[in-house]
Amino acid sequence: MPGLELIGQEERKEVMDVMETGVLMRYGFDNERKGVFKVRQFEEEFSRYCGAGYALGVTSGSAALKIALTALDVGPGDEVLVPAFTFLATWEAVLEVGAIPVMTDIDETLNMDPADMERKISPSTKAVIPVHMCGSAARIARIVEVARSHNIRVLEDNAQGCGGSFQGKKLGTFGDMGIFSFDYYKTMTTGEGGMVITNSETLYHRADEYHDHGHDHNPKVSRAMEGRSILGFNFRMNELQGALGLAQVRKLDFMISEQKKNKAAIKAMLSSLKGIKFRELPDPEGDTATFLAFNLPDEGTAEKFQQALSAGGVDTVCYKKNAWHYAMNWEHFLAQSTANSKKFPFTNPMNNRTVQYNRRDIPQADDLLGRTLVMGINIRMPEERLATIRQAIEKAADVL
Repeated sequence: MPGLELIGQEERKEVMDVMETGVLMRYGFDNERKGVFKVRQFEEEFSRYCGAGYALGVTSGSAALKIALTALDVGPGDEVLVPAFTFLATWEAVLEVGAIPVMTDIDETLNMDPADMERKISPSTKAVIPVHMCGSAARIARIVEVARSHNIRVLEDNAQGCGGSFQGKKLGTFGDMGIFSFDYYKTMTTGEGGMVITNSETLYHRADEYHDHGHDHNPKVSRAMEGRSILGFNFRMNELQGALGLAQVRKLDFMISEQKKNKAAIKAMLSSLKGIKFRELPDPEGDTATFLAFNLPDEGTAEKFQQALSAGGVDTVCYKKNAWHYAMNWEHFLAQSTANSKKFPFTNPMNNRTVQYNRRDIPQADDLLGRTLVMGINIRMPEERLATIRQAIEKAADVL
């Protein structure tokens, strides 16, 4: 959980710049703010870091998904391909814009399987959301290739892979749009908050207007008096979040480099154990090293190994049992319990078919997630902590 580990003097300095002006909103009050525009500056630095033409700071990664889908004109009657393994917000955002999520399987990368994605395309498919889970890239080049051949929009969910890349290009810049989350547990944090990036001026302006009640943010006109072309809502990032983001993005490469050192050390401890295989990384150099994922021959062995590690003071996650990251465990979703009694959009007559969600449709996810363990990697892992992990692994090896 790196971002929170490095909150320090740099973050305090940026926040105090805002507090000294007393202007916490990103828009207006130009005389009072004395040239301090932290969200704007954060967007500019983040877009340069990613190599994207445009960046828009918003209230959360979940909001970023909804804003991007809206900008892409995804709505009622549309279907969106989403992986079975992701945080629930990816699916929730699709429902929020009135579209229907279609579940795709994963492969050895623990990310969307491009072959299954292509099989799940229907005439109603409007977009696909590849998710770069646990800090490493999906097979994004192939996913984009398939999507383009079917005239499908690509929205990259990079909430867990901020700073990651594939073949030298930053994740989030391969598709039409990309999103990021900066909540308290993410690679870099603003407490809450998120970002939308794109290289399309048209998509940027649609997202920008939608996130602030339709304001077109014409710099020549007061924000309260400029023109409007679409309705929107309020998903604005505030200046305190922007200030934190500025300090954190400047530390991002350091965060990743330290995680890589720690991940390599722990991976070496596991490498000699029989039956251990590591998650496939499409581009190891582009991995953010936020997590170490490894699998065992079967679920029973994985459970025993996990229990042995836990007894030694080392926690891991088996995502097949996780309530928030595996579609088959979302009881309220499977019951179509949306926030309205009509169960919209599942009951929308504009839908061209009834979409089913069954384990048999995602055999690779059900297998891989059941025998894969995932360990979080910190930036600060002193020798004492690494020694504890080493001892736990050595004792757990007895169950293999």
